[in-house]
Order: sequence, then structure tokens, then C-alpha cells
Amino acid sequence: QVQLVESGGGLVQTGGSLRLSCVASGRDFSAYVVRWFRQGPEKGREFVARISTSGNPDYRDSVKGRFTISRDNAKNTVYLQMNDLKLEDTAVYLCNANLGATTYWGQGTQVTVSS
Repeated sequence: QVQLVESGGGLVQTGGSLRLSCVASGRDFSAYVVRWFRQGPEKGREFVARISTSGNPDYRDSVKGRFTISRDNAKNTVYLQMNDLKLEDTAVYLCNANLGATTYWGQGTQVTVSS
């Protein structure tokens, strides 16, 4: 069993930065592929970024060059560094850890970008 807790969200102006953290409890976190998703107002849940077990990242096009995903397996933590934030980045950000057929979700952290 893995529990995921996100933190680091908040209110920021356009162009600002935030760093989100996804901390996992449980064993073998390094074996999980971890993804960040977001759900904005009146929008469905959308993929933001992914990091493989070996640390290879992948991003949705709209965040490439602005967001960076990384992991510290010693701390059971995945980070999402978000720079040059835009109004459209406003959403609840959730992390997801997947190993085979097993997937765990956190409860999310709110990111609000204002002009």
C-alpha cells in the first residue's frame, strides 16, 4: 500500500514559480512510475508530466520548457518545479504512482495563478 501526499500549491501571479512535492509512504517507491495530473475549473483531468523509474521525464506540450519533474527516491518524493506560470495552469494538481496494474492517487494541491 502506498499513500501519496501532495504539497506546495498556493496563489501566485502570472510569471511566478511554485514547486510541488509528492511524498509517498510505503516501500519500493523507486519502482513506481509517477505522474502529475491536473484538473482545472470546468475541465477534465489532464496529464502534466511523468517520470520513469530511471528518471526519464515526459511532459504535455503546453508545459514543456516551463515545468520540470524530478524524483528523489531516498526521500520517497517526486517534485514538479513550475516556472513562468500562466492563468491556464490554475488547477488542482494530483500525483499518481503506478506499478503494473496498481495505481495510487494523492488528494491534490491547489495552484491558483492570478493576473
